[in-house]
Amino acid sequence: MSNLRLQLCNYRLTTAEILYHLPDHPSVLQSFVWQNMDIAPEFPVLHRFLEFWAGNIEGKLHSVKVASTALITQAELRHANASFSLH
Repeated sequence: MSNLRLQLCNYRLTTAEILYHLPDHPSVLQSFVWQNMDIAPEFPVLHRFLEFWAGNIEGKLHSVKVASTALITQAELRHANASFSLH
């Protein structure tokens, strides 16, 4: 599905910063940034990715920070409080 169609179906741009332990050095944390279209607040696409990570990638997850925003929003309409004219 195209990004525009996803946005019209309430998908939002979702960014997750994933901290994980390096497999060879478990006391060291590495950062990974993931970004995709997802539905807030359930985030099913992110959950599928994290399940894939836990099952297939050696780096153990430490924490995940999530930010999400709608790219298409309702337009704001404001009336002008003043009117100015030039010569």
